[in-house]
Amino acid sequence: MNNTALMKRIYELGIVPVIALDDVEAASGLAKALCKGGLAIAEVTYRTACAHDAMIEMKKACPDMIIGAGTVLTKEQVDSAIDAGAQFIVSPGLNPTIVSYCLEKNIPVLPGCATPSDLEKAIELGLSIVKFFPAEANGGIKAIKAMSAPYKDLRFMPTGGVNENNLSAYLSFDKIIACGGTWMVPKELIKTKDFDQIEHLTRTAVKKMLNLKLAHVGINAEDQSDLCADILNKFSYEASDDREKSIFVGDVELMKKPAYGKIGHLAYSTSNVERAVFYLKQAGFTFDENSVVYDANGHLTFIYANEEVHGFALHLVKEKN
Repeated sequence: MNNTALMKRIYELGIVPVIALDDVEAASGLAKALCKGGLAIAEVTYRTACAHDAMIEMKKACPDMIIGAGTVLTKEQVDSAIDAGAQFIVSPGLNPTIVSYCLEKNIPVLPGCATPSDLEKAIELGLSIVKFFPAEANGGIKAIKAMSAPYKDLRFMPTGGVNENNLSAYLSFDKIIACGGTWMVPKELIKTKDFDQIEHLTRTAVKKMLNLKLAHVGINAEDQSDLCADILNKFSYEASDDREKSIFVGDVELMKKPAYGKIGHLAYSTSNVERAVFYLKQAGFTFDENSVVYDANGHLTFIYANEEVHGFALHLVKEKN
């Protein structure tokens, strides 16, 4: 996987579990729990002496898992991480020597940045993605939005204080590539090797991130005279919203002409359609590329799955902010 593809995969995954392992024997079970829960990625920090060996064991257990090395402070740790199979490097601050060394080694590096001066140094070094750390202590998503305005091509991975309660606020901003966090890998669960609970917390984190919700139900009609909008108006006390291809009455969409699905469709909103497509593909779904809609910035906002449920097609739509 080249560096561009790697960053795309990190974006699709959306959450990077940040791990400090004191016990190499926990590495294999932890890797499997994260992958089963939907997050085939981890940043293993050099805050402990066993980081190198832990990365090796995690990669052995789950060869397709993306492993990064965190809290990298020295060239020796860069070399150690690469030797252990790390695919990206994360550091708490911006050290030009470490950044340059990583670039020489052709391994992506995300240095910690917290000020406009940090961002300008990162750009000068040729970086387009940085870690924003510690995120909450430095003003959170509001600070990122304010600081990033002059640096339109720079993207961020906020880490530090990110949790299930503020995750959506971060990921709703299109300059966020992913969020680093520890809430799905608490130290006490790693210590007791409670990998079932870690898998559950990981799965819950993915569900929270995608925020898939039934947005509306679409019903196909043979022709416009058969829409029955007036019946729904009276029954639901909802007014009609007459659009080009359909009429909405509340959360029911009456199609003016037969469309996807034998009977109609079920529309699910999500915080990020591209990310939802990635995860649903992992679950075995396929998608109709002819149905895609993009916004002005090139982000996917709408797509139909090829699968149906009892005559109802399924489609994803970007949730309204």
